[in-house]
Amino acid sequence: MTPALLLTAATLLTAPPEPLQPDAAPFAIHVVDSGSGRGVPLVELETVAHVRYVTDSSGIAAIDDARLFDRDVFFYIHSHGYEFPPDGFGFAGRRVRVVSGGTATLQIKRVNIAERLYRVTGADIYRDTLLAGGRPPISHPLLNAGVVGSDSVVNAVFDGRVYWFWGDTNRDGYPLGCFHVPGATSRLPGDGGLDADVGVDLDYFTDDDGFVRPTCQMPGDGPTWIDGLTVVTDDAGHERMFAKYVKVRKPLVIYQRGLVEFNREASRFEKRLEYADEAPIVPTGHPFHYDLDGKSYVYFGRDYPLMRVEAAAPALLDPGRYEAYTYFRTGSSRDDFELARDATGRLEWAWRPATIPPDEKLEGELLATGKLAAGEAYFVLSDVETGKHVAVHSSSVAYDEYLGRWVMIALQAFGTSPLGEVWFATADQPVGPWTTARKVVTHERYSFYNPKQHPMFAKDGGRCIYFEGTYSHTFSGNPVATPRYDYNQVMYRLDLADPRLAPELFEPATP
Repeated sequence: MTPALLLTAATLLTAPPEPLQPDAAPFAIHVVDSGSGRGVPLVELETVAHVRYVTDSSGIAAIDDARLFDRDVFFYIHSHGYEFPPDGFGFAGRRVRVVSGGTATLQIKRVNIAERLYRVTGADIYRDTLLAGGRPPISHPLLNAGVVGSDSVVNAVFDGRVYWFWGDTNRDGYPLGCFHVPGATSRLPGDGGLDADVGVDLDYFTDDDGFVRPTCQMPGDGPTWIDGLTVVTDDAGHERMFAKYVKVRKPLVIYQRGLVEFNREASRFEKRLEYADEAPIVPTGHPFHYDLDGKSYVYFGRDYPLMRVEAAAPALLDPGRYEAYTYFRTGSSRDDFELARDATGRLEWAWRPATIPPDEKLEGELLATGKLAAGEAYFVLSDVETGKHVAVHSSSVAYDEYLGRWVMIALQAFGTSPLGEVWFATADQPVGPWTTARKVVTHERYSFYNPKQHPMFAKDGGRCIYFEGTYSHTFSGNPVATPRYDYNQVMYRLDLADPRLAPELFEPATP
C-alpha cells in the first residue's frame, strides 16, 4: 500500500464520523386523497437516489434518513390508481424541505373509483404513524401473531363473530411459514369491533411460540387450502361452519378435495368427506345465501355463482344434492357432455344435479365449433365504456340493499395488468345475466387477486361496501415487491352513490 493510501486509511479510521443524528425525530410526509382528505396507503415516494418510502395505512411516510435532514429533497410520487401532477419537466413529484420532527402534507388525486383504506394483514401496518408520534387505531400496529404476509382471505360470520382464514402465511424467522390455513376472529362493527372505515382488530389462533397455528392441516403432501367457506344450520337449528379443502403438490397440482367442518372447542377444521376426483360440483369461491321459492340456498362459484345447495348441514354433507345452473344435461362432464335443448332447438337452462356448470373456456370452444350460437353465450360481461369483453378470473357476489340488486366485485383475467384489475357489475339475479361492468381498481404491473366482499361491513343501507384482495407481485411480471405490503390483504371502500356508478351508465356498449 502506498504512503498516500496508508494516510487516507488512517484518516478514515481516526477522523470523527459525520454525526447522523440518531436521536433525531423523523420527518413525516402525509399523503392525503385530494377529494376525501383521508390518508392514502401504499403511496411510493422515491428520492433522486432511488431510495423508496411507502406510506403506511394512515398515509404517512416517516423519513428517518438523517442525511436528508435540513435540505430540499425531491420525491417522485406514485400510487396504483392515484395520480400526482407532473411539474413543467414532466416529473410527477414534489420537492420538500426535510427537517427533523417536521411534517408536510401532499394531496394526490384518486383515479380509482374505489378508495384504498388500509392494510389488513402483515407487519408494520402503522409503523410510520408510530415513528411520527401518531396513534394507530388497531391494537397491533406493528406485528400481530408474527404474521408478515398472508395469502387469499375467506371469511364468514359465525357465532356472532367474523371468522377469517388465509392461505400460505409468512413469518420473519424463515421463508416457510404456516401452510395449513391460519385463522383469526374479530368483533363485528357495532358489537365491540372497529368501524370498517378504520380497520380490523384480528385475534389470531396461535401456537405456544405466538405464531399463527394451522386450523386445517389435512394429511398428505403439500399445503392445505380452503375456500367455499359457509355457515349453515343443522336440523336442531344450530350454526355449523364448513369449507372445501384441497391438498396441493408442486407445481400447484390439486390431488385431493373434500369438505371440512369447524370444531368450536378445538378451533380447528375436521374432515367430513372427500369428493370424488370426477365430482362435477364442489363448493368453491366466496359463497352467499339466497332465499328462493321458500327455500334457502348457498350459492357458490369461483367466477360466477352457478352452483348451489340447500343451506342446511345435511344437504351440504350430501354431494348428490348439489346443483349447477347450466345448459348441460345431467351426467355431463367436460370431456363428455350434451347440451340441453328442447324440441325446437332452444337452449334450456335449469338447475340440474350431477352435471357441470358452463365456464368461459368451454363456452368459447362451443362457440368456435358452432355448437352454441353467439346469442346463446352466457359469458358476455363487457366494459361499459368500450364494449370490450371482461374475462372474470374470480369474483365475490353479494346482495346490496341500497341498489336493490346483486353486486359483483370481479377480478379480470389478463386486463391491463395480468391479475390486478377489479370490476364492479350488477344483476337482478345472482345467476345474472351479468352484462356490463365498470373498473373500480387498477394496478400497474401488480396483482390484486381473489377479491372478497364483506357484506357484514356495509354501511348507510348498503351505499358503502367493502372488499379486499391479495396485493402481490406474484403473477404480475414485476420483479420488485413493495416492502411490507407485498403478499398481504388490502381493504377498499366503494361508494355506490358515486355518479360514475349511476345505473343509467350500465347499458350495453357498442363494441
